[in-house]
Parts: sequence; structure tokens; C-alpha cells
Amino acid sequence: MVRDASIIELASWLQTAPGQCLLRWEQRQIDTAVADVFGYHALQLGLPQLHALRANRMPHRWVATDSLLLPEPTEAIAPLGDGLDSLPTDAAVALHCDFDALPFPNQSLDLVVLPHALELSRDPHLTLREVERVLMPEGRVMILGFNPASMWGLRQRLGHARSAAGMASRGPLYLPRSGEFLGYWRLRDWLRLLSFEVEGGRFGCFRPPYRSARWLDRSAWMEAVGERWWPVFGAAYFLVAVKRVRGMRLVGLVRHEARAARAAPAVVANRQRRQPEEICE
Repeated sequence: MVRDASIIELASWLQTAPGQCLLRWEQRQIDTAVADVFGYHALQLGLPQLHALRANRMPHRWVATDSLLLPEPTEAIAPLGDGLDSLPTDAAVALHCDFDALPFPNQSLDLVVLPHALELSRDPHLTLREVERVLMPEGRVMILGFNPASMWGLRQRLGHARSAAGMASRGPLYLPRSGEFLGYWRLRDWLRLLSFEVEGGRFGCFRPPYRSARWLDRSAWMEAVGERWWPVFGAAYFLVAVKRVRGMRLVGLVRHEARAARAAPAVVANRQRRQPEEICE
């Protein structure tokens, strides 16, 4: 279950200049990635401010949230009606559910997108196991998260240290206070344990942790430089993994077949009568 206070704090932070910078980068990554994913059922867990499924062409799409604070219906999010047949195919259905108890049967979804859902989850590993349960074999999961090994993450840790030392009442935190930021490599290990195969990953938002939109725009040139020279130190990461189901292969089976015993070589008697020898007188 995602805590409502954490969602409110994250939604407020997304209205700031760094939050808008992050949303723009994430929207570009997700639009490119979901455009070529085919199937019938897609699900977005959390962060309705990001229209993760707008570029996807699956007929059935859901945007799940655990908070009562849903945005007003837009072109990307439609209210939940009496039945799925009455909904337009180009809209996503908004629903309420616990992220660690999804209301979908086993192996029923083709795509699941988690924009910062694991970071604010009560049990991120249980949420990831639930995603593995509802995904079909060869289904894809796409995860967006904050990178703690970045300049933004470093400033966040310094703010927590100052707050713990009593140097500030709340601490000059740069990122949302609530939530546990999962490292990129730690998340890859979790996915491998759940039989996922990581298809690719990318980092972004290499700009310094400025609060001003003006300075963030001035440092836009660092995106290309950071992606080339220090690609794993971006403030956010985007990861794509595929669910693999290993098939069972029986090796060394002995096929019990009735094998006919080889017949012994038959001895053929020479039945030709010998002519009596002439008696010489």
C-alpha cells in the first residue's frame, strides 16, 4: 500500500522546477518505450501526473492509485464506468487498489509501468512480486525511480544529515522526504531473483540540484555530457525488464519400448539327396 501522505508530498514536489524537469525527461523515455509494446492489457501503478500509457496502443489500459487524490479526468484518464465495453478504447481506466494486492488474475497483463511506485510502497519487494504474478510470460515491466548515487541524491542525504543533527527544523531537502530510494543495481538484483531479464536501462537528469527553473535551463547542456561521461550518476533511472518463464525439459528419459529379441541364426539343412556312388566292378 502506498501511503497517502507520501503521494501528496510527491505530487507537490512535482509542481516545482526540479519536478517539472524530471517529469519531462520521464515522459520522453516512457513514450518511446511503450509505443512498440503490443498486447491487450496494460497497467500503470501510481503517479497519474505522468501519462505513461498515452503512446501505447493496447485496447485495455488502467491507471491504478492507492490515494483518494485522483486528478480530474483528462484525455489520458477516464472515470471507471459500469463496464469496460462502454469505455472508449483510447482512454485509460482509473481504479483504486493496493499495489501489493492487485485485482488481476495470474498472468493476465502484458505491460506494467511503475513510476516511483516502489519507492513509496509499504513493501517494495512484495509489490514487485505482485507485478510478477499478474504479468504474462514475456510481459514487460518498466520502472522509474530516483537514483541515490547522484548529485540530487547526495544533496538529499546532506539534508537528512543536517536534520538529524538539529541544524534545521525539517532539513533543506531537495527531493520528497518520504520514501526509500532504491539503487539501480539493487533493483536489478531483485528482478533477477523474480526471473526477470533486464532488457535495458537509462539514466537522466544530470543537471545540478538547482531549485530555480532559470538555472536548471542554463545547465541543460550537462544532459548530453553526463550521458556520455558519467552515465550512471543521473538523478533518475528508467529500467525495462522482461518476465521469463523457464520451460521444463526432461532429459535422459528411457523410452520403454518392447524390443523384439533378435532371432538366432537359422541352420538350413542341405536337403538335396546325394546321388549314389557308382560301384566299380
